Amino acid sequence: MGQSATIYFVRHAKAGERRVWLGDDVDRPLSKTGWKQSNAVARRLAKKNVTALYASPYVRCMQTLEPLAELAGLEVQPEKRLFEDEPFEPVLDLLNEVEDGAVLCSHGDIIPAVIKALVRRGMEVQTPPDWAKASVWVLRRKGTRITKGKVWPAPTLAAKSVKK
Repeated sequence: MGQSATIYFVRHAKAGERRVWLGDDVDRPLSKTGWKQSNAVARRLAKKNVTALYASPYVRCMQTLEPLAELAGLEVQPEKRLFEDEPFEPVLDLLNEVEDGAVLCSHGDIIPAVIKALVRRGMEVQTPPDWAKASVWVLRRKGTRITKGKVWPAPTLAAKSVKK
């Protein structure tokens, strides 16, 4: 493979607050703001050559990619290697296995650990790091090596005008 391929690594959009959620954290869904973020991310990624969608089985990660799945005509595939509070090394293997144009969605502990590991392996970071919810890392892969990475900041959502 001489050409570089692109993989998109998304931090899940905003979910309801962990401290007030009464159920299992795996089941905590996106908030209203999170759904707006996921729709904005979907609109941006739908313009790219998206080939597959992988998400941590946590509801908030699966939901983050649902709008993109609808736009791209794809299914979100649960991928346990993207789980929160798990080792990041299996995600490095996953990045080598996925199709060019794949979108992966994970958590705020996994993504920084993976990006830092990629930097240790020689990846050039082209933008200041950003770990915000609904941010998207754009990773360039040549062969089995991620060579460049840049981040799209989380979408800015227009505030609703308030009538007085």
